[in-house]
Amino acid sequence: MKRTLIAAVTILMFVLISPTHAQVAVSNVKGDAFGRSIYGLGFSGGPASGIGFSFRYHTEGKSSLQAIVGIFKPKNTDTFYSFGAEFQQDLTRSNSARFFFGAASSYNYNGAAGNKYTAPFRLGAGLGGEFLLQDAVHFSFQGLFTYFSDGTILPLPQLAVHYYFY
Repeated sequence: MKRTLIAAVTILMFVLISPTHAQVAVSNVKGDAFGRSIYGLGFSGGPASGIGFSFRYHTEGKSSLQAIVGIFKPKNTDTFYSFGAEFQQDLTRSNSARFFFGAASSYNYNGAAGNKYTAPFRLGAGLGGEFLLQDAVHFSFQGLFTYFSDGTILPLPQLAVHYYFY
């Protein structure tokens, strides 16, 4: 039993460590920079950046800035406001995907006479990926360590969908 386990671990290590050829080719058509600024509109949701409509500006280089604004008024509850901003720095990029470092911050408000949230300010940092779904529609997923103003720190996800105007 021990020999079988050791052999399986050895084979697994050999497969993971040995050099292999990529199964997906990365195109350099856009290279390290798109060559021009790109704007996107969409929806973003997460505890670090807030929830709402978002506007993303991707510079000619490897940086992105995003603003998020959400105002929701459900029928039987108080109004919810969310104002957020996010910075993204590309680590790698192809025509169909990019991976990035992200930092986000937001202020959230829920109530009529006063804010019901005990931790309305949030700040997060972590890694994310953005993937081309169809034409100019992109889906992004992030995992950010999020700091809440009451001292809580949690690893939480963020999701976004954007349409880019190339």
